[in-house]
Amino acid sequence: MTFSVSDRVAWVELSNPGRLNAFTWSMYDELALLPEYVNLHSEVRAVVFRGAGGAAFAAGTDINQFVDFRDGCQGIAYEHRVGGILDALSGIKVPTIAVVDGPAVGAGLAVAAVCDIVLATPGAVFGAPIARTLGNCLPAPVIAKLQGRLGVNRTMKMLLTATMLTAEEAYAAGFVSQVLAPGDITDGLSKMLKRITTSAPLTLASVKEISRRLEKSGAIPDSDDLLGLCYGSEDFREGVTAFLEHRHPVWKGQ
Repeated sequence: MTFSVSDRVAWVELSNPGRLNAFTWSMYDELALLPEYVNLHSEVRAVVFRGAGGAAFAAGTDINQFVDFRDGCQGIAYEHRVGGILDALSGIKVPTIAVVDGPAVGAGLAVAAVCDIVLATPGAVFGAPIARTLGNCLPAPVIAKLQGRLGVNRTMKMLLTATMLTAEEAYAAGFVSQVLAPGDITDGLSKMLKRITTSAPLTLASVKEISRRLEKSGAIPDSDDLLGLCYGSEDFREGVTAFLEHRHPVWKGQ
């Protein structure tokens, strides 16, 4: 992952070459440092997340990170760790923008979901097809966030059928703010950043905080029992192995 600041904008480039920018533990560590840095530096007026290389935004967590998982407690700890990072990202005081070209899957989808604005090219796709790949589970806060951004029906269909949403489908749902051709997205982003960086910072921060408080006022149920059930299952270990062996898993429901 690379990070830079220019023209009052913090640029975060998600990078894992050859793995569609899937998150590694070190990438999560770096991402965890971002919110505090941005909130302490008043010269930063916006944050932009984008994927390196143009092939993907981020294709979830790098599956190699799961090879050593042996029980549900490790899965719960992982989801809590990522959940804490997502919550911190949503607490960034300045507007955050995800620029999505290619897949935004799993954790990549979740990062896009906590951004205030999502710009996408027609080649962007969104989803978390874990029911057909790994056999793990999304935690309640992430599902709640997706239901809030995509609607309950679209979210449930996407997750239960392990299908991906196109950029246009995500736009129709209100998840994507604008769909722009690859040749137009830089200009569109520049125009948006100009409006944001020349607007009243306290107003933007207050609007964000009100939105965050409204979202937090809803009760989110505990889901650790279900996370432990999935991550501690034989099916999850089979899913990880099958993914790395490039074959479809043989599910046993155990």
